[in-house]
Amino acid sequence: MNITIGHLYPDLLNLYGDRGNIQCLLKRCLWRGVKVELKEFDLSDHIDFASLDLVLLGGGAEGEQQQVCRQLYGIRQEFRDYIDDQGVVLALCGGYQMMGHYYDTGNGRTPGLGLIDLYTEERAQRSIGNVVLESPLHSMPIVGFENHGGRTYIGDNQPFGRVLCGKGNNGEDGTEGVIYKNVIGTYLHGPLLPKNPHICDYLIANALERKYGHAHLQPLDDQREIAANKYLYQRFVG
Repeated sequence: MNITIGHLYPDLLNLYGDRGNIQCLLKRCLWRGVKVELKEFDLSDHIDFASLDLVLLGGGAEGEQQQVCRQLYGIRQEFRDYIDDQGVVLALCGGYQMMGHYYDTGNGRTPGLGLIDLYTEERAQRSIGNVVLESPLHSMPIVGFENHGGRTYIGDNQPFGRVLCGKGNNGEDGTEGVIYKNVIGTYLHGPLLPKNPHICDYLIANALERKYGHAHLQPLDDQREIAANKYLYQRFVG
């Protein structure tokens, strides 16, 4: 079995250790004998979404984020077709905000890609700190770190998790992130996947299921990762 991972604009969207998510995906596939082709795209590259099995869209500074959003806006129909075909996407922080109808910054309102029914407003006070979530995706909690000024509202969409510690999407409704088809959008950095191998495996399994019609992931020795997850849960939720 093999999958192709598309890392969109890592030269621009590279904040908060998000490249660590790629390394986690690569290693957890390698350890199982799943071959991976990694394609990194910059602004001059053509993106053939039909050739990809998993897409990572990270977070960046305000200017770089707007550059990327303008670039993706021109191919948003291709991106939408990929998502509608159950393409797997992990969108982090700025990448998460881009998926919605619009997001606000200090320089005004930027149209988003409109791929998910959500929007983001700007607030003066940033949401910064550790986050612990209870998620429908797994019995093990999700842990991470948030640092964002946006307040995201996801309407009737399913959240990535319910906040047990931290602010999450907006600090008001107790939600964090979004799950839409095979897309996960989230504000969690840290990076996310090394701290949460169960979410990494969820993405890999969905990519394999979409491509081959089945996905049986050999269990890995995650004792250290589970112990770290439990420690963070106990420390911040208790």
